Amino acid sequence: MQYQVDDFKVLASNQEPLEKLIQKKFHLKNFKLSILSKSIDARKKSEVYLVYRLLITTDEVVKGKTISLYQKRDIQPIYPSWKEAYSPVVVGFGPAGIFASLYLARCGAKPVIIERGGAIEERIASVQSFLENKTLNPNSNVQFGEGGAGAFSDGKLTCNRKHPLIGFIFRELVAHGAHEDILYDSMPHVGTDVLREVVKNIRLEIERLGGCFYFNTTFLDWKNKEDSIEILTTGPSFQTKHLLLGIGHSARDTIRHLYKKIPMEAKAFSMGVRVEHLAEKIDKAQYGEFFKFLPKAYYKLATHKDGRGIYTFCMCPGGYVLASASEANTIVTNGMSNYAREGINSNSAILVDVRPEDYGATPLDGIAYQEKYEHLAFDIAKSFSAPANLMKEFMEDRVACTYRSIIPTYPHGLIFTDLRKCLPDYVVEGIKSGILEFNQRLKGFYDEDAILIGIESRSSSPVRILRDKITKAAQEYIYPIGEGAGYAGGIISASLDGLLTAMKIGGEEYEC
Repeated sequence: MQYQVDDFKVLASNQEPLEKLIQKKFHLKNFKLSILSKSIDARKKSEVYLVYRLLITTDEVVKGKTISLYQKRDIQPIYPSWKEAYSPVVVGFGPAGIFASLYLARCGAKPVIIERGGAIEERIASVQSFLENKTLNPNSNVQFGEGGAGAFSDGKLTCNRKHPLIGFIFRELVAHGAHEDILYDSMPHVGTDVLREVVKNIRLEIERLGGCFYFNTTFLDWKNKEDSIEILTTGPSFQTKHLLLGIGHSARDTIRHLYKKIPMEAKAFSMGVRVEHLAEKIDKAQYGEFFKFLPKAYYKLATHKDGRGIYTFCMCPGGYVLASASEANTIVTNGMSNYAREGINSNSAILVDVRPEDYGATPLDGIAYQEKYEHLAFDIAKSFSAPANLMKEFMEDRVACTYRSIIPTYPHGLIFTDLRKCLPDYVVEGIKSGILEFNQRLKGFYDEDAILIGIESRSSSPVRILRDKITKAAQEYIYPIGEGAGYAGGIISASLDGLLTAMKIGGEEYEC
């Protein structure tokens, strides 16, 4: 029999093996134990608990108030046989493109994947060159290349959506090299060092199934044919009836061209800064003295000011602040963590909502708005050194002179400045309000020595490419997917969007 055990609590300082605790609790002799979910209850700093949902497989009887018979809820795609004469073409091999391509390859569709950046091995080298030498490759960088922007992040897998196929996505990540703890951890992350290998392994499977990759190849346009379209690139051309556009939120040149051909609408996005604290201070603030028994602490905070959302985003425990520009003469920041989260600092974005009425009348105005402030940030130092300030001075409308207890991890150096020079006033005021509110919920968030690093402007796309709710097409043969199309906001939601669109194309019906 298989039993599900809910709400099994273990004091965080208890180092006894979980199997031993279960054996004593339920007086079992022979059983197999699996973890279904694991979270941390830190509401009381004097008693911090690990909270488990467990699966016990045994021939013995297990009884208790929190015990029930286990019901498996796994869902697996069917993979109908591909019957079209032309292979689908997938533009972009970020999360949406990855799972769309994997599904279509398993259907026998032999997808063609076009990626403007390099394969992961080449991309790592070009990113390293930028971080060490400020040599920017505009087509292969932190934003572009195999794996998408998520390949240089924390690899965070949290998602606000609830969908049965999300479990399938997690299992595929594990099957291709991610650690098994993502299957049950309440705050799962792959880590950028592991995610790169996962992406490569998925690519190798797609190739084994007949998929074909064209790296360092930029999608340019399409031409209408009698019963299909011809895809034009900087390399070869392709004929297809299914063009999946997983271009990512930073492919501004592509979005501007698409605006002439398919309908779009402006959407809200966010702008702000990265804040960097000492990891140990955040750990103690979250877990009290139990921090020494637990992994580095995570937080997620949100509030409002004058109707605008203010929130932390992509928090990276033990992580690094990354230079993430994809265009010359711009400053863009992001956060990154390895699987071990071994860094001495923790960082997160603090973002403020930017609405269409803030930036203009057309969808492309949002892109121009992002570009304006990214260029202003660059102009402060006329280099890739990022504008920054310490939290105390920022809150007092002064400019710091030197670091104190925290050494920044941003690779190109920082320039202390008034952040109003590179962010709108309402964003600066929103960040100030957010810091005070967040400190009420997480004591120590307001740290005089914490470093605010500008600017974070690429958390999401300012554009949504309109598509039909049933077919998921923008027009005949054209299928926008993922973050760049405005239908996702992270690795899992983008993966799910790409997967569901591919399933629709492949003929497998599944209601969203």
